[in-house]
Amino acid sequence: MRRVHQSGDRGQTLPMYVVVVGGLLFLAFVYFAFAQAAVARNGGQSAADAAALAAAQDVRDELTQGFFDDIANPETLADWLDAKGFEGSGEGAAAQLAASNRSDLSGIQFAWVQGDPAFTANIETQYTVGKSLLPGTEGTHARAHATAVIEPLCAIAPDADLAKLVVIDCRGSGVWELDPKDIADVDPGALPKAKDLFSVHLAEGQ
Repeated sequence: MRRVHQSGDRGQTLPMYVVVVGGLLFLAFVYFAFAQAAVARNGGQSAADAAALAAAQDVRDELTQGFFDDIANPETLADWLDAKGFEGSGEGAAAQLAASNRSDLSGIQFAWVQGDPAFTANIETQYTVGKSLLPGTEGTHARAHATAVIEPLCAIAPDADLAKLVVIDCRGSGVWELDPKDIADVDPGALPKAKDLFSVHLAEGQ
């Protein structure tokens, strides 16, 4: 005997198939929307990191220049090496780096982190998350912040006669002996660089 399939079975299966496929497609679009948001957040965080580091590096350059300009002044020399006495905020450099990462700098905040100067950059991306099933994403910009710290690496040798010879001991690059009377005639390649005097890095746990 041969069994004859009824058309009603097929009629019941088709709507279920459509519902299942529709549900899977909806979930796929939702996951895609979250992926879009994650990409925007990651891009914003990268821009904030770059902006904060740029601000700190700009101030580090000011500290380095101040150290060499003031090398014949024993009273203030240690302050420069301790990352004190700077006036800049690095905002211009931070804004430039943010723009190169398709973001706008909202501002720079200064603070001391464990005794070291630190700069927090706040940014907003110029691009949005984009259109998705989630309402409002087409006009949503990612926001992020990051903090960069300037860490002094050098200290003046305790027995140095700064009027005759400036001796600094730097973590990582060793001991430098600088004659304040002849500093202008020294080959720049023989002088410590900004990275020898100060380390710039993102704050831990930000």
